[in-house]
Amino acid sequence: MDGHEFRSDTGQPVSAVTAAEMRDVDRVAVEDFGVSLLQMMENAGRNLARHVREAGSEPVVVLAGNGGNGGGGLCAARHLANRELTVLVVLDRPPRELDGAARTQYETLATMGVPVDGGVAALAERDVGTVVDALVGYGLDGPLRGTAANLVEAVEPLDATVVSLDVPSGMIATTGERPGPSIDPDRVLTLALPKTGLAEYRGDLYLGDIAIPAGVYHSLDIPYSNPFDEEYWVELTRLPDT
Repeated sequence: MDGHEFRSDTGQPVSAVTAAEMRDVDRVAVEDFGVSLLQMMENAGRNLARHVREAGSEPVVVLAGNGGNGGGGLCAARHLANRELTVLVVLDRPPRELDGAARTQYETLATMGVPVDGGVAALAERDVGTVVDALVGYGLDGPLRGTAANLVEAVEPLDATVVSLDVPSGMIATTGERPGPSIDPDRVLTLALPKTGLAEYRGDLYLGDIAIPAGVYHSLDIPYSNPFDEEYWVELTRLPDT
């Protein structure tokens, strides 16, 4: 299918990428085009916050890990708190173990006074309207373990809307396999281009614009035509197998 496994709500084919290809996209965007991780994260977090407001209800619990996915979730928590939604952040590790852009996002939330807790107890003891899944992104290559796995298992019995960022935590982005505990979200906001494993996902799927220049994809020989037009996200459907 010439790299196209999805189409937008306007009928435009959209290429899917493996985790390795997306890693190259991120690298080229940063190293060759000067797009910073914080810039991409801000776009991801703002788009995610809008989807949470559209799909769910308060209170909102943001499950966040380290790295770009966790940082996007923390950024979304800031946008939600700025709009006076009730937000709790639950980390899969002590805050001191966050680093890079995720650490920067956390420090902003801490200064704002947004409550940040850790572990399963913080999730189990709360009334929850919406869960934001920003634990692990496309880099997962095996089963979830430790606190992240425990948090995923704690989500299942909740009567809450679940929105995942990029891929559901616990899913292998390239294959769609779920070798251990995994989130079963109502909605996924995937970023830049859909990941090939999302062909196995049957919920509502959206693609979010994080402002990666088209030249990044062209330099990597990834078929690309801007699917966003005047929007910042589009709904995706899976193309039938041929």
